[in-house]
Amino acid sequence: MLSKSKKLKLLISLKTYVKKFLNNKITELDESGTRLMINDFLLNTLGYLPIEEIKTEYMIRGTYADYVIQIKGVRHFLIEVKALSIQLSENHLRQAINYGANEGIDWVLLTNGRNFDFYKVIFNKPIEAKKIFSIDLSNSAKLKENAEFIEFLHRDSVLHKGLDLLWNKTEALNPEYIAGYLYDSTITNFIKRNLKKKFKAQFTDEEICNSINKIIANEISLEKIKTVKIHKVNKKKIDDNKITLNNAVNTNKNTEIQENNQNC
Repeated sequence: MLSKSKKLKLLISLKTYVKKFLNNKITELDESGTRLMINDFLLNTLGYLPIEEIKTEYMIRGTYADYVIQIKGVRHFLIEVKALSIQLSENHLRQAINYGANEGIDWVLLTNGRNFDFYKVIFNKPIEAKKIFSIDLSNSAKLKENAEFIEFLHRDSVLHKGLDLLWNKTEALNPEYIAGYLYDSTITNFIKRNLKKKFKAQFTDEEICNSINKIIANEISLEKIKTVKIHKVNKKKIDDNKITLNNAVNTNKNTEIQENNQNC
C-alpha cells in the first residue's frame, strides 16, 4: 500500500481532478471527451506511464476495450469509459466484463469520469462479476473516504500486489464468511456465558443459534443494537496471583531441600 506521503499526494491530486473536471462547469461531455479526463486521471492521479503502461483501444477478439493497464507485460485491469453525461448501466457492465473474460483479465473498472465502479471477474461457468467498490468523485464530502478505495488502483499499490490485498479484504468481510464465525462453538459459548451472567438463566446452543439466524436473516438498524460491555480480565490481579503461586512453589522447594539436607 501507499506510504503516508503518497496517500497525501493522492488526495491532493484527486482534489485537483475534481476541481478541473467535476466542478459543474462541464455538464455535457461525449465519450471521447471523457477519455481525456481518464487520461489525466491515469497519468496524474494514479501515476501510470503513458504509452508504456496505458494501452488504449486494446483489441479483444475483433473489438476494442478503451484501456488496459499493463506493467512489464502483466495486464492488471481494463477500463471501459462511458460519456460523462450518461449514467453507468448493466449493459455497460456486461460489455466490460465480457472484455475481461475474453482476455483473461481479472479486474475491470467501469467509469464515466465521475462514477468509478470496480469489479472482480469470477471465472466460473457462467462468468460472474463481483462489485468491489462504487464511488462518486463529485461528492466532495466523501473525497477522503473515496481516496482509500482509489489507492488500490494506484500504480505503486498495484505493483505491490494491492489488488490481491483488496480481494482478500473483500472476501474476508463477506457476510457469508463472517456468519460462519458466529456459529463457532467459541462464540456461542461466549454468548451463553455472558447471557447467563446478565439474565441469570440457562441457554441452549439451539436457542443461541436461532437468535443468530434472526440476526443474519433480518437487517437490524444500528440504532436498535444494544451495546454490551464485556468485563476485561484484571491482568494485574492475575500477575499478582502468579507471583503468589511462584513464591509458594519456591518455598515448598526450599523446604524439601532443607529436609533432604537434614536427612543426609
